[in-house]
Amino acid sequence: MATLGITDLKAGLGVNIKGRDCVILEAQHVKPGKGNTYVRTKYRDIRTGRVNEENFQQSAKFESVNMQTREMQYLYNDGDLYYFMDNDTYEQIEVGIDMIGDNAKWLKENDACLLNYANGVLYAVQPPMFIEVEIIETDPGFKGDTVQGGSKPATVETGALVQVPMYLNVGEIIKVDTRDGKFVGRV
Repeated sequence: MATLGITDLKAGLGVNIKGRDCVILEAQHVKPGKGNTYVRTKYRDIRTGRVNEENFQQSAKFESVNMQTREMQYLYNDGDLYYFMDNDTYEQIEVGIDMIGDNAKWLKENDACLLNYANGVLYAVQPPMFIEVEIIETDPGFKGDTVQGGSKPATVETGALVQVPMYLNVGEIIKVDTRDGKFVGRV
């Protein structure tokens, strides 16, 4: 493991902070008019999932953490457990809803997801950046709805609620950005 200084800190980097493996979420270098340079960081403790904010002085040193990303296929869920399969080894793993969190509403069977590991411990599940889903419930669209350019809520097949243009109806397939839950376009 390499030793890192504060200038090496950036989002997505795995480091050991105070004996705990963490992933940097945000790192902002601050150079005040008076005083020493420091880095304002926001990081997630991999074991507990807790997000912390802390400032580190220029002299701070960190040990890097071995980070891995594996692409796996989402198979199905059984209550609070979600099952994924590695397409190379056909190994199946189960992941609890607490690990997936809010991303569960973007998981669609047979889609490829990224599972992030730090020192062999799973800490995050990322759904695909864009998914194609069917609208299963929304108010009907009428002729002339496109004139004003408004939007309406629609429930998609994964259970997520997405704001869509007024002209879309039940049964249509749409593309959604899973990072912010916004409608991208019709498929």
